[in-house]
Amino acid sequence: MDQRIINLFDEYTHKPLTRDAFLKKLAKLTGSSAAALALLPMLEVNYAQAATISENDDDIITSDITYPGDDSTMKGYLAKPKTKAKKGSVVVIHENRGLNPHTKDVARRIAKAGYIALAVDALAPFGGTPENEDDARALFAKIEAPKNLNNFLKGLEYLRIQPDSNGKTATIGFCWGGALSNQLAVNDPHLNAAIAYYGRQPEAADVPKIKAAVQLHYGGLDERINAGIPAYEEALKTAGKKYELYVYEGAQHAFLNDSAPTRYNPEAAKLAWERTLEFFQKNIS
Repeated sequence: MDQRIINLFDEYTHKPLTRDAFLKKLAKLTGSSAAALALLPMLEVNYAQAATISENDDDIITSDITYPGDDSTMKGYLAKPKTKAKKGSVVVIHENRGLNPHTKDVARRIAKAGYIALAVDALAPFGGTPENEDDARALFAKIEAPKNLNNFLKGLEYLRIQPDSNGKTATIGFCWGGALSNQLAVNDPHLNAAIAYYGRQPEAADVPKIKAAVQLHYGGLDERINAGIPAYEEALKTAGKKYELYVYEGAQHAFLNDSAPTRYNPEAAKLAWERTLEFFQKNIS
């Protein structure tokens, strides 16, 4: 697919570009409104592809939970192995469309691998993630960054006191969630590991605060996000931080999201996920 079309869709999903404006620009690139509408299903997510691990998998237990947030009640989707052994815990942070079937599936994948996974709904203070993605995107503009950070820090606290937790915690985030995973690494000195997939980098001046091991995944074609890599890596090196950084050539932004047909990259996703599980094994098992 024309990279200009994928870049336009990326602009639509990350910037204040209305659906009407997006469709008009897409029509110019494709040649007509009819062609744009025909192409749209190839660009938008298809959650029918999202369930790689079933809700009814024999090895895991899932539930909807709540915990106290910053002036709000937070909601989350908890997935964990059925084994009673103590295990590490992971906060899963969604993209900028809220807690959706794909993010819940990621939580189940982590539980299947032997860890407790909590996929937090950042839009819980507004009633939770709405079904319409454009409505969800509009709610993100209302999020207060300090309160949102506290809400996720409290999610990590919630995991640490679970009876089957070994006390070790990690974060994994995607896009908007990748940026937040980096921020949690900066702001939680008790965090053991932070994984960011194609997420905005923290300020270089904040990097010395990081205590966690950091793992970073980027799509080679994701110019917008990748522009911040050099400064982040230099800051990590200068501060002597433990980190792993991977760029997957030919991969788009959101390459792990198998519900996004034009951006999902099976080869990059497979390799990145193997590295993710190895990182959990080293740092929170």
